[in-house]
Amino acid sequence: MGKYKDDKENIFDKNEFYKDEDENEDDEDELVDEYAYLLEDEKEDNTSYEKQPLPKRAKNRRHRGRLLSTILEWFITIVAALLISFLINKFLIFKVYIPSESMYPTLMVKDQLFVTKMYNKDSISRGDVLVFYSEEFKELLIKRVIGLPGDDIVVKASGEVIVNGEVLKEDYVVQKDETAIFDLNFKVPDNEYFFLGDNRANSLDSRYWNDPYISFEDIRGEARIIVYPFNRIRLLR
Repeated sequence: MGKYKDDKENIFDKNEFYKDEDENEDDEDELVDEYAYLLEDEKEDNTSYEKQPLPKRAKNRRHRGRLLSTILEWFITIVAALLISFLINKFLIFKVYIPSESMYPTLMVKDQLFVTKMYNKDSISRGDVLVFYSEEFKELLIKRVIGLPGDDIVVKASGEVIVNGEVLKEDYVVQKDETAIFDLNFKVPDNEYFFLGDNRANSLDSRYWNDPYISFEDIRGEARIIVYPFNRIRLLR
């Protein structure tokens, strides 16, 4: 009887063991299924990329690289152009706009000119059209230089201009100013210049300024060429 009881208990223990083994196998099957499910999800997420052939993916990367390179090249080009433009405007050439008729017919209202910077006073000649800063009017003006340092200038009531005893030939003056009632005499100091507008009857220039002379330090440059309007493009003389 005791032996039967022991055998019976052993049978129950074996059944329990088999039961545990079955449960473990079921758990392993569930883990395998879950892992397979995760792999399937990951595969689906990468489907659109993996479906692309390898050459196409490489081509897309090259395309993005070329695009970034092109953008960088354009950026560098624009920055360099702006820098060069700034340096040219600062040290070599600048543009001015003509607001009045004081230099007519040489220059007309709305003309736009290129002006070269002036660094050497020895380069200034009588008859040059110069841009300078007026301390009296606090602005840039453009006139023709008539008197150089040391010159004796006489502006006759008849409109003629006498420089160092000789009548100045002025083909650029269409109509002389004959409204004056007496002659005007000037002695140009060292390092200073005397200016008149070509439109003598309608120009506020050295004849009427409180200080009739402009120092070399206030001269900004020489007008060289009319660049606009296009039908008036020409070199100045």
